[in-house]
Amino acid sequence: MSYLVLARKYRPKNFTEMVGQEHVVRALTNALTQQRLHHAYLFTGTRGVGKTTVSRILAKSLNCQGADGQGGITASPCGVCPACTDIDSGRFVDYTELDAASNRGVNDMQSLLEQAVYKPVQGRFKVFMIDEVHMLTGHAFNTMLKTLEEPPEYLKFVLATTDPQKVPVTVLSRCLQFNLRPMAPETVQEHLVQVLAAEGVEANAQALRLLARAARGSMRDALSLTDQAIAFGAGKLEEAAVRQMLGSVDRGHVFRLIDALAQGDGKTVVETSDGLRMLGLSAASTLEEMSTVLQRMAVIQAVPAAAELDDAEGVEIARLAGLMPADETQLLYSMCLHGRAELGLAPDEYAALTMVLLRLLAFQAPAEKKTPDEPASQRPLRPPEPARAAVPAVGAPPGRVLPVVDVAARPAAQPAAQRAPGTLPAGDVTGSVVGVPVRQQPESARDAAVAPSTAVTPTPEGDFWHATVTDLVAREAVAALVRELALQSQLVGRDEGHWMLRVERESLNQPASRERLQSAVQGLGHAVKISVEVGAVHDSPARRNAAAAAARQQVAEQAILGDPFVQDMMREFGAKIVPGSIKPVLEANKDQTKDLRDKPTALPATE
Repeated sequence: MSYLVLARKYRPKNFTEMVGQEHVVRALTNALTQQRLHHAYLFTGTRGVGKTTVSRILAKSLNCQGADGQGGITASPCGVCPACTDIDSGRFVDYTELDAASNRGVNDMQSLLEQAVYKPVQGRFKVFMIDEVHMLTGHAFNTMLKTLEEPPEYLKFVLATTDPQKVPVTVLSRCLQFNLRPMAPETVQEHLVQVLAAEGVEANAQALRLLARAARGSMRDALSLTDQAIAFGAGKLEEAAVRQMLGSVDRGHVFRLIDALAQGDGKTVVETSDGLRMLGLSAASTLEEMSTVLQRMAVIQAVPAAAELDDAEGVEIARLAGLMPADETQLLYSMCLHGRAELGLAPDEYAALTMVLLRLLAFQAPAEKKTPDEPASQRPLRPPEPARAAVPAVGAPPGRVLPVVDVAARPAAQPAAQRAPGTLPAGDVTGSVVGVPVRQQPESARDAAVAPSTAVTPTPEGDFWHATVTDLVAREAVAALVRELALQSQLVGRDEGHWMLRVERESLNQPASRERLQSAVQGLGHAVKISVEVGAVHDSPARRNAAAAAARQQVAEQAILGDPFVQDMMREFGAKIVPGSIKPVLEANKDQTKDLRDKPTALPATE
């Protein structure tokens, strides 16, 4: 006889054997007992949590005939009648399972629905179970909608999917939806204990804990891993063998790493990381195990009563929780989570692991190490802090003060003769601001750096060129680089057939831009040829526009600052105008905004 894998051998046959889905079992049991049966059910959840199993149990409950052949709808199928045994073996004619991943078209759905017009042959109900229903095409969904909404009284639909977001709302609204949850590691471990006891296999508790965590909420995955572990361990489940099979990291390495990080011992961190490389253990598994331990540490730091002191591992985690401050625990936990995503980006995952571990040391303060919950008797004595005075802020509203300044901690001011040129006095500090060197530059260089685009030196040709460019821009005759060439250039000379322009940037002096600008100027009636040279520009349309905008801005700011209402707000309530919030209202907009005519020509923001 061929071997039957554990996942199939121990598949639940009734609702009482279902594990970890009590909320679904309770709802279906009550519905069957009261015979309040819906015509369509949708079971959702990740792989291996029991969607197909619940569907088969439901089909047996609807068609069970009892051990004596006189049974009816029940929440506890007998498991021995022909209907129950045939459904378990997959040959019950009135129970149809359709794999929507491979039968997802309109024709497949039509073939299934053609059977709906015929009454059950052996059972009480026809049950159509469509697995991975989200894989159906849109037309296939539309084909089944009418039958799904009003099926014959003898027909029940059971849909299962791992991705309910892909199921149309029109289908969801016609079904009772049940979400099967991933199972907790403790629930999986308890079930594995029962299965291995029935199989007569010796198992270590820590080995089962590793298998339960590796299953990630899936009972089928847990049973499959158990099958593999039994074969790997030659009929026994031991922690070392299971850990080697899974490639997981011994918690001893994790505890050593966290202990070294708490102590700021970078040497031990690097040595332990190199040891993991020599053992061939997974870097991703290391960060995963560290995240698990750090999560338990954070819980203990927040709720000390949550410490599990019944085993050596719980005692070690509680010790580490008392060794590392809570803020560093949170920081290291976040780094471990993000570090797993970085492993694939690095050329060497162990080098990436080392960098992730050393990152916490880089964030630790170089000052004395913090220790959480340190008793007052063990803290080092510190001299009393000098008195500090809060200085009221000049011009601030009542109650506002400047940052507190520790006068006694300020160093004595240095004589001017002993200070380096360009530095502030060492004693002139406010709060945490200290004197820093100031880079000086000649007056001429500073003058040249002050808004050159607003400095305009009018030239005889400037008025003519500004008017010409303004006309070109208004007509949209120039755009992109050609417009920039026109705006940034200065007309330095012109005669009947030739104009000479000057620009500061060589990038604007492109042949294509010159030709397009020449064509645009010729379109205005000037039959000239344009040449461009590179040099200093003092009168360009862009500079004139910037100077005009600056003048309007200055007028607007003066209008706002001189407004009596604004002055009252600043004087009585300490209001101030947010820099950059005053914007002049353009003349073109004044006719469209009549309500602004009697108000200042700017819109400030105050705080």
